Amino acid sequence: MKRTLWALFDDRAGSVGQAKGILPLLNDDFEVEIKTIAYNRLAALPNCLLGASLLGVDRRNSSLTEPPYPDLVLSISRRTAPIARYIRKKSGGHSKIVQLMYPGKCGLQDMALVVVPEHDRQKCPKTGNIMFVTGCAHRVTPQAMTEAAARWESVFASLPKPWTTVIVGGAIKGKPFSADNAAALGSFLQKTVRQTGGSLLITTSRRTGREAEDIIKKAVEGIPAYTYWWGEKKDNPIMGFYALADRIVVTGDTVSMCSEACGSGHPVLVFCGKNWLQPKHERFVRSLCDGGYAVLAEDSQVLSFVPARRLDPAAEIAARIKSLF
Repeated sequence: MKRTLWALFDDRAGSVGQAKGILPLLNDDFEVEIKTIAYNRLAALPNCLLGASLLGVDRRNSSLTEPPYPDLVLSISRRTAPIARYIRKKSGGHSKIVQLMYPGKCGLQDMALVVVPEHDRQKCPKTGNIMFVTGCAHRVTPQAMTEAAARWESVFASLPKPWTTVIVGGAIKGKPFSADNAAALGSFLQKTVRQTGGSLLITTSRRTGREAEDIIKKAVEGIPAYTYWWGEKKDNPIMGFYALADRIVVTGDTVSMCSEACGSGHPVLVFCGKNWLQPKHERFVRSLCDGGYAVLAEDSQVLSFVPARRLDPAAEIAARIKSLF
């Protein structure tokens, strides 16, 4: 008989994407139920104040239910940690918690496993329940890429190859993706297409900002491209972009985007810009390069880079979760 698992999904797409990379690997052992979480204003309080509670939950718009409580709770972000601890408390300690991302020191003793990116190691205490991985779990599995390729290949078919996917992030905690960095990325894309030919498959994000996006748009004028600019009312082609790329250019500002790109198995070129990334992002990008998953866009041999392997922390995490039982 399968054990039961509640996955706590909130509005953070990156965190949900991590969980979606792990859950399919647990289907043989667990009956998975998704619990959607909406928050109220109290969710902004530190976890030490929220404790093991639902104080930060908008219960009318969430799908948490009463007993029987599950064997396992998958908590995907800092804000879901108090909810997971509440479920464990109500279950009398029966429900084990697996926490993705470091939630802070409060409540660590309640968690069976805490999965933390290697670049955040320095802020974590030395406890036996913390597992370090390069990057983060993601949804870019071989099966998902096969399905995405079948869906999107005909859409891109008129574009000349090779196809260079471009994934653009943006502002980090109020620090914008500057006009200078947008122009530098645009120049890099122009240079890449001059040297390799082909087309761009390009997408921006909510954090890119209108000014930076307009600069990039102008830079790629005249280059064959399939574009998905932030806010456009059409199907998001990102999985097709990952699946069908001959190479991927990605900005280094988010762990989830870079991890997904490296999960494709294609050459990944990370654009870091200047005076933009935080030290933790720089440590993360360095870990990708050191592991042979990616190369810096500034590298002189960037276009000849071949990855040593695809990044697949989800498999490591799923195996560790199964070992808890």
